[in-house]
Amino acid sequence: MKPEAAKRQIRAIKGVRDILPPESALWNRVEQTAREVFATYGYGEIRLPIFEETKLFARSIGEDSDIVMKESYTLVDAPDRFERWVKMLATPGWPQDATSRAEVEEYFRGIKITLRPEATASVCRAYIEHGMHTLPGDVKLYYIGPMFRRERPQKGRYRQFYQIGAEVLGQSDAPAIDGEVIEMLMAFFDRVGLTGCALHINSIGCRDCRPKYVEKLREALLKVKDKLGPESQRRIETNPLRVLDSKLPEEQAIIEKLPRIGEHLCAACREHFAALQEQLKLRGIAYEINWRLVRGLDYYMRTTFEITAPGLGSQNAVCGGGRYDGLVELLGGPPTKGIGFAIGTDRVVLSLQESGKVAAAPVLDVFIAWMGAAAYPAAVRLVRRLRGEGLSVELPAEEMKLKKSLGLADKLGARYAVILGENEVASGRFTVKRLADAQQRELGEAELIEFLRSKP
Repeated sequence: MKPEAAKRQIRAIKGVRDILPPESALWNRVEQTAREVFATYGYGEIRLPIFEETKLFARSIGEDSDIVMKESYTLVDAPDRFERWVKMLATPGWPQDATSRAEVEEYFRGIKITLRPEATASVCRAYIEHGMHTLPGDVKLYYIGPMFRRERPQKGRYRQFYQIGAEVLGQSDAPAIDGEVIEMLMAFFDRVGLTGCALHINSIGCRDCRPKYVEKLREALLKVKDKLGPESQRRIETNPLRVLDSKLPEEQAIIEKLPRIGEHLCAACREHFAALQEQLKLRGIAYEINWRLVRGLDYYMRTTFEITAPGLGSQNAVCGGGRYDGLVELLGGPPTKGIGFAIGTDRVVLSLQESGKVAAAPVLDVFIAWMGAAAYPAAVRLVRRLRGEGLSVELPAEEMKLKKSLGLADKLGARYAVILGENEVASGRFTVKRLADAQQRELGEAELIEFLRSKP
């Protein structure tokens, strides 16, 4: 190894990054706000594995989808089994029966596991595995954590990204459930301070009416196929609905003339969508109908919604959600209705930062400027009491001169410095100095604690 190679600095992998203080404090505030708001609506937190068996995402997202085929981080658990399997191929008595051979091959290959690209499938897997359908009422769950997709990194999009999501699983598909889910979302964005959010809604029909619309859409797309780009041309056969997602400028005029799904809903879906709009009006929530807001997978149905925020450019969606009444059954569970959403935490934080309305980072309440060996034990005791009162306190590990201590306190952004020397220990009175204007006073320990606790 060349010396210069050995000295190469190791950096974070492309598409991931470190979240450092004070930015991490903003992340904590966003996540804590979600916990507080969701709890008022009766949701409980579920903590999911970072990785799942690949089959889970192949079934839920689609084995041929870009997420599973191109963007997932997939590996084989126990790869040493594969080497053992190769040796067995030449072993006399190797199973000739096709079924037995396939089973043995699968065992020795090991289980393919994937870092989760999203969490809805994991929630549904847990719902089935733990028999949560036997619980009374609707099951309301939320999750917070990282997801993984091997995408091209750009503003607000990373290969390790973070989501805050929630799911409602039960036996009812009443529009009131959809309305309350959206209301909870808007309450979260309001509480976290993200202004200028816009809600977009649509209905994508059901198993009865959507297939008929998809065929009409495919027929219309085939007529203009030569005017579309390669990706949209491919989607005409695989998933025509995804053509509506196209952001290519040259395709927008063509898409605007395509059949709209709202004109092809069955009576039940029209009634459900009208009732959803009434629910939003009842709750005082403004919305826009976006007929191009679709979900390409078969188990999605009826309600879809998206929330956009300012300051993010073209990638301005901070949340997407919808109804997925067939997903639990697809994964082997009982007939279950479901609706949920996922908030892009990275984009929410970025939008808050771009807005300039981010709350100031927490400051240090107290810096203890201690001097003399006799003062240190008293300083430790005082710090324990102050921290017990919820104050943030910095206690230097080594003695410093007073001027240097006060200089460090100022650089750390401390509001107060408590000067503690041998004289203060002997008298039982402490000098507390407000660093903003250099005002200071002498206080006894009880007075000092009460003074600092009030944070004047």
